[in-house]
Amino acid sequence: MPDVRTQLAVRVRGMLSHALGATRGRLAAARSELDAAQTRLTRTRQAARRVPERVGAERDRRLDEINDRYAEQIATLARRAAKAAEQEAPGAAGASWSQWRPTPAVRGEPPGALRIGVVPLPGTDPVPALVPLLDRGHVHVSGDDRAGCDSVVSALLLRAVGRAGPGAVRLIGYDPEHLGGGLAGFAPLSTAGLLTFVGPGGLGRLLDDLVDQIRRINETVLAGEHGSLRELAAATGRRPEPWRVAVLLGGDELSRHERGQLDRVVRTGPACGVHLVVRGIALPDEPAVERVVVGAGGTRLGGVAGLPVRLDPPPPPGLVTETSRQVAAEVAAGPPPTPFTDLLPPDDQLWRESSATGLTAPIGDGPQGRPVLLTLGDYPPHALIGGPSGTGKTNLIFAWIGALAARYSPAELEFYLLDFKEGVSFARFAQGRRDPSWLPHMRLVGINVNTDREFGLALLRFLAEELRRRADAAKRHEVTKLSELRAVDPQGRWPRIVAVVDEFQMLLAGRDAVAREAADLLEDLARRGRSQGIHLVLASQDVRGIEALWGRPALVAQFTLRIALPKALRILAERNDAAQSLPRHHAVVNAESGMAEGNQVARIPSASDWGTWSELQHRLWRMRPQDAAPARLFDGDAIPRLADAPDFVALRPGEASGAGEPGAARAAGGARGPVALLGEIIDVQARSAGMRLPRAPGRNLAVLGTRVDEACAILDAAARSLHRQHAPGTARFSIACLDPDADTAARALYDALGADAAWYDEETVGELMAETATGLGAGATPGQPHYLLLFAVDAAAGKLAARAGQRSGLEHLRHVLHNGPERRTHVLAWWRGVARMRADLGGPASRTDQIGAWVALDVQGAELTSSLYPGTGGPDWYPRPWRGLYFDRAVHRTGQVIIPYGPSA
Repeated sequence: MPDVRTQLAVRVRGMLSHALGATRGRLAAARSELDAAQTRLTRTRQAARRVPERVGAERDRRLDEINDRYAEQIATLARRAAKAAEQEAPGAAGASWSQWRPTPAVRGEPPGALRIGVVPLPGTDPVPALVPLLDRGHVHVSGDDRAGCDSVVSALLLRAVGRAGPGAVRLIGYDPEHLGGGLAGFAPLSTAGLLTFVGPGGLGRLLDDLVDQIRRINETVLAGEHGSLRELAAATGRRPEPWRVAVLLGGDELSRHERGQLDRVVRTGPACGVHLVVRGIALPDEPAVERVVVGAGGTRLGGVAGLPVRLDPPPPPGLVTETSRQVAAEVAAGPPPTPFTDLLPPDDQLWRESSATGLTAPIGDGPQGRPVLLTLGDYPPHALIGGPSGTGKTNLIFAWIGALAARYSPAELEFYLLDFKEGVSFARFAQGRRDPSWLPHMRLVGINVNTDREFGLALLRFLAEELRRRADAAKRHEVTKLSELRAVDPQGRWPRIVAVVDEFQMLLAGRDAVAREAADLLEDLARRGRSQGIHLVLASQDVRGIEALWGRPALVAQFTLRIALPKALRILAERNDAAQSLPRHHAVVNAESGMAEGNQVARIPSASDWGTWSELQHRLWRMRPQDAAPARLFDGDAIPRLADAPDFVALRPGEASGAGEPGAARAAGGARGPVALLGEIIDVQARSAGMRLPRAPGRNLAVLGTRVDEACAILDAAARSLHRQHAPGTARFSIACLDPDADTAARALYDALGADAAWYDEETVGELMAETATGLGAGATPGQPHYLLLFAVDAAAGKLAARAGQRSGLEHLRHVLHNGPERRTHVLAWWRGVARMRADLGGPASRTDQIGAWVALDVQGAELTSSLYPGTGGPDWYPRPWRGLYFDRAVHRTGQVIIPYGPSA
């Protein structure tokens, strides 16, 4: 037992010792792990302490990167916003007051929004704060800062006036508290009707009027074709109505009717250019209302919770007043003309119209922006234009001609233009030295004809002959009107003719034969021309006092189309005074004989300046037919040249026997024999006045008057034209000059005729007369043609006196005059007076039948009586510089005014 116990004790002690050792080992391991854990804990705590610092630094770094990136984006957006604001509010709509000036928007460009201040942005430049008004909506200004509210209103109005253009904005002020004091700076606008005030209690009438304007614009201007005036302006480039801005500055509580009308204006006004700028009156919550709240704590755009804005300083009072004065002055002077291109069709539509039934073209814009059309046809057939000097009569004619010429080709339309004013503005229609182009439709241009009324009469005679030709053609085809004639004769050339006579009253001035015949022709053309496509356009400063029209109501009645320029008198009907209040560049167009119900007001474009017209003319000139000829240009101040005369150019040797028939020969009666060209006839066709010299009694010429240059020019042209018809050596020209002042011209002629000419002076002229008379003795046979060109023959009276036992030189002269023409000897002589010629012919009672033709220069018509001119009292002739009255008893019934050809080079 003890051993067992001992063994058990030993075993227990061993086990306990082993357990103690294991426990101590585990304790040591635990302590080691504890130390390691404590070390890790220390390290963890140290790392944990470093994490916030590192994370904070990273956070700060990332935040700095984000700030930098977004600051750059914000600056970029701010720059873009500022640039967009400049484009949206250019010029006067957005400029600072120190640089501000009116800058009207170009035609068709929207006026844009209006600046009232800036939107401040941190770290970058502020962005302009813009308020939409014109064509956009309304502005409601509120807040407890009265001065700030007034600044916003003044800025909006001044920018709108400066941006829209003179007269394009009309202000209506309602200020019952201060009686207009809130708009005092804009008072100068009232002188031009651009600012009107409505007194206390007038708000209802103001709103009623605005509603009526909106209704009218919707019905008559937009007319369902456009949704707004802005759309109409964008589509057409024209704005027919001004903007109407009603400025409502407080007042009493609105009545139910006023509130209803105000709501209607708010909803429908912007589309019709009717806008409100309101302070002190509540406006409904509509998208078209922009709200500006101005308070002590700042300004907000878009309401109390809107965008913060720093307002611009108020516009300087002097700037407001001066701008208002400037705009009012420009409006009082009248609006500028519209561009001439508005009257022209698109390029691909040039010359596409047919004139078979009439001519229609726009002349300008009406109040609603639609073109005002002018028509010439069966009705109305003719036009009467009137207006004082400086009102644009010439410009209107240019505009009308241009609009027609662009639509109708030269095969459809021809123009004949006559200007009795002293000026050359119409000369550009014809070919010139400066510009070789011409208007292809133009057939005749007459300028500076104020002293050549015969040219106007010649035009009317030409038109009367054309009317007869067309009427004969219509009869042959059994039709009555031009449209019918063109239908049955499509191969014929039957364009409509428009004859324009500016200052036509000068043609009808006085009571002489020219005025009487011109009035008769005008009446016939006005009555019968409509059916044959001949239309008259007569223009005058004033039709009063034209005696030739007295007692001719039928003549004036044919001119049913009336165009009255500002201040025109007696163009419209007696009680129609619409022209008295017209602004510049406008005209009243009336196709109802001037009755008030036919009035249309047109704004006439600027068409008469050189650059504007030249562009169109060159374009049409390049389109002209290959066989087109330039228009005939008659300049009353120009002296024609013989070398340029078509009849002179057409002369050839051999025509002296009648082989050829130039125009001058036909004008001289068509008799055989050479033709002496004396000058240019004042007519449409630039013909030469010619005197045929056949073998017939009396075929001698007398030039009468004291004007040396003109007399020499007539004899020079006669001799050169005769010489051109004879081969060298087949005709004899004897030149006798008895006036030293004519010696230069006579010598030049002598040199030009060469070997065919012989020279005589006052010492030898008697021998010439005696030799020539002897050669014409009884039984003598006609020899070669002999032309005696006697310069100032009356000066040789003493040299031609009779000598003892001999016939006098004057008797020889009378013998040659009497017997020479039948033997091909003709006298072309210049006498310095009618009495001197009669003395050389035998005295006051002598016969003058040996003078078959004469040209009177500075000789009164009363001197050309008795046997020189048929009838009693002499011709209606008054001397004018470089003009002569030509009468050939074998051809003429009345005298013919001619222009002597200028000195030959």
